[in-house]
Amino acid sequence: MSEGFPGILLVLDGWGHAPAAADNAITSAETPALDELIATCPHLLADASGTAVGLLPGTVGNSEIGHMVIGAGRPVPYDSVLVQQQIDSGELASNPLLCEVFGELASTGAALHLIGLASDGAIHAHVDHLRPILLAAAEQGVGRVWLHAITDGRDVSDGTAADYLGKIEKFVAEAGVGTLVTVIGRGYALDKAGNLDLTREAGLAIADGVGASVTRLLDAVEASERGDEWVVPSILVDGGAPVGRISEGDAVLFTNFRSDRIQQLADFLVDHTAGRSVRTVSLAQYDTTAEIPPLVSRAETGGGLADVLQEHGLRSVRIAETEKFEHVTYYVNGRDSTAREVEEHVRVTAETKPDYRTRPEMTLDKVVEEIESAARRSDVDLVVANLANIDVVGHTGDFDATVLATAHTDKAVARIAEVARETSRWVLLVGDHGNAEQMKKNGPDGSPRPYGGHTTNPVPVVLVPAPGQEVASGDHDAVSLADIAPTVLGLLGRPSGAVMTGKRLW
Repeated sequence: MSEGFPGILLVLDGWGHAPAAADNAITSAETPALDELIATCPHLLADASGTAVGLLPGTVGNSEIGHMVIGAGRPVPYDSVLVQQQIDSGELASNPLLCEVFGELASTGAALHLIGLASDGAIHAHVDHLRPILLAAAEQGVGRVWLHAITDGRDVSDGTAADYLGKIEKFVAEAGVGTLVTVIGRGYALDKAGNLDLTREAGLAIADGVGASVTRLLDAVEASERGDEWVVPSILVDGGAPVGRISEGDAVLFTNFRSDRIQQLADFLVDHTAGRSVRTVSLAQYDTTAEIPPLVSRAETGGGLADVLQEHGLRSVRIAETEKFEHVTYYVNGRDSTAREVEEHVRVTAETKPDYRTRPEMTLDKVVEEIESAARRSDVDLVVANLANIDVVGHTGDFDATVLATAHTDKAVARIAEVARETSRWVLLVGDHGNAEQMKKNGPDGSPRPYGGHTTNPVPVVLVPAPGQEVASGDHDAVSLADIAPTVLGLLGRPSGAVMTGKRLW
């Protein structure tokens, strides 16, 4: 191995690559620092979606799988893939836990509650997974199934919730069982920032039938002044009484396959219904406080960057704003919440929850200050940091705000590159998935709509060598996020981990 240098792994969240276009917020922004680095430093484009990172073919990348693969040094079969494999093989319908729950409901006449994101964004859930579950419920004699739909507008285009509810109605008609009883915007139901008032409002609508009463759920979607993401928790009533409350002996199945945004609601509902003898399961494994058995277990993710750094005694400092803190810690570490002995975690918090449209800079200055402080320490071998702005602001769908967020990110990169030069560190910049480079998408009617979701576009990878560091040309064929950990370890002068299948790029 060549002599290593200390470095900075800098993830620019949502930094995808696409040709300049009217809806490309990244190429529309003033980015002199990034432009210069790309013009003068080794750079590549890496796959960050689909099978290259362990997702189904054609599936957009996301921050969770992006950081997990960056850390693992290999594609990791994502929970959505494992779920789909069980659906395709027929194993899900015969899953022992599912059959046990359905058998109990069939014998008691109690209801099954299906709770999950109703879209095909494939980041947190996929609406098509409801079909085999409904068919299996009908086949096994479950007579009552209540569906609690969480509307999206973020992973998919806003204004499409009605189309997905229509798709669910078709699944219901095919199975011959099921009733949509609740619609709730994901802003309420999928909060993960500790806004428990939002979670409580969503949970009470599902569990107790407390919310806006409607006799037609589409009315609630059409009346939402803040789009699909913020549909007010609304419940179907019949004769003034809520139809689908969680009652004694019922069962709940959460249908999201990704844990982070559903777990706050899941914990609330388990606690709130504790006295009702409710059986609760999840489609995939969740990181909840409550013990919720999954139908599909996770893939193994050990032996990644964190483990190799620990093996060689290399100290790392992980830095990010609250919105992306788990990504540079928990997900980079292979969905392991335990900090290694050679790790330090720095969470940068805002004094108040920002309005990303009016504050696209977020708390970026504080993040950069923490990176500068860590980089100046001689005992720190690697700084791992996330700049969240491009992705977080991009998700608002506000093009102008995202352009400003990109410009703020560029200024931060300039400061970080400067401190790296001062401290003789290399910087490896990489996007974790695409987002802001494509901010319009055709809706169901074929017309372009504002889009704040992720893309299948490749992401840039740029190496800024340390002063005096000789950079060897590595293997540049079929580049993906799986190549980042081996590259980082190589730049540190260490071999790749034994289970890593990615390659060193430089």
